Amino acid sequence: MIMATSVSFIVWVLFITDTVWTRSVRQVYDVSEPEDWAVHDFDCPRECFCPPSFPTALYCENRGLKEIPPIPSRIWYLYLENNLIETIPEKPFENATQLRWINLNKNKITNYGIEKGALSQLKKLLFLFLEDNELEEVPSPLPRSLEQLQLARNKVSRIPQGTFSNLENLTLLDLQHNKLLDNAFQRDTFKGLKNLMQLNMAKNALRNMPPRLPANTMQLFLDNNSIEGIPENYFNVIPKVAFLRLNHNKLSDAGLPSSGFDVSSILDLQLSHNQLTKVPRISAHLQHLHLDHNKIKNVNVSVICPPTLPAEQDSFGYGPHLRYLRLDGNEIKPPIPMDLMNCFRLLQAVII
Repeated sequence: MIMATSVSFIVWVLFITDTVWTRSVRQVYDVSEPEDWAVHDFDCPRECFCPPSFPTALYCENRGLKEIPPIPSRIWYLYLENNLIETIPEKPFENATQLRWINLNKNKITNYGIEKGALSQLKKLLFLFLEDNELEEVPSPLPRSLEQLQLARNKVSRIPQGTFSNLENLTLLDLQHNKLLDNAFQRDTFKGLKNLMQLNMAKNALRNMPPRLPANTMQLFLDNNSIEGIPENYFNVIPKVAFLRLNHNKLSDAGLPSSGFDVSSILDLQLSHNQLTKVPRISAHLQHLHLDHNKIKNVNVSVICPPTLPAEQDSFGYGPHLRYLRLDGNEIKPPIPMDLMNCFRLLQAVII
């Protein structure tokens, strides 16, 4: 029965992790009727490759391009990664009204090189990849249709006012490995992101938790910052958060809320490489807990063992749901307290 429950959890986790992809991907691959593009305008740019078996795709990657070629009207998927492109003008896209996917990773694009209406005119665009460029702020305006915005490994330090105000369809925002400081955020920075599910701001220079996150956020990744504390009641604003990563920060016991991480929605909590000396309070619903490489000396089971779940949430009578616990790299010495095993009867792995 335990194994079946574990398998069910894994399937559920995979479902949640992929949710930000599946809804959009179904739309992307829901191709139009053949008659919509039967009269092919195969004016393939000479710098690119147009596969006859995939008439809606245009491959222009790894070609040393300095400019974006004219995009034929039939194209849905545009691959321009790993070139020398510095600008995104409007003209190459004037006929590309069907674009769903643009990959411009690993180029030399700057904010000054993006013409104001070049991206917002693409009314059907779902995926925009601009990783590994020279951007210093989140580009704007963007099309309302956008579902995923990938901006990792740029130089982003600013988010202009109202950048996200019309992006109600965005489900994934990746800003990892940039230069964001706390002053990059206003209280309404994320206003408008009604359907955002995954927010990645790992590897920036944050000292505080970002303010007023979208209520539907389920995955929040803040690893490798310099965050020292979490405000009281911070998680009330994001009641659906299930996966929280705060590895490699500067969290201490004094910087945690009085209730710790006793948040029923959190299933996977990662606090590795911080400055904690105690195991924080957790919810009975938590399933994976990473506390390795802190300064914890002992495990006080009477403090961390969550209250018994209500009968309707614990039909098998197993108590707290914790299955994986990592405590290595601390100052804890074996053996594992038996009280720990008595409390967390579903534990399958304890690393100490």
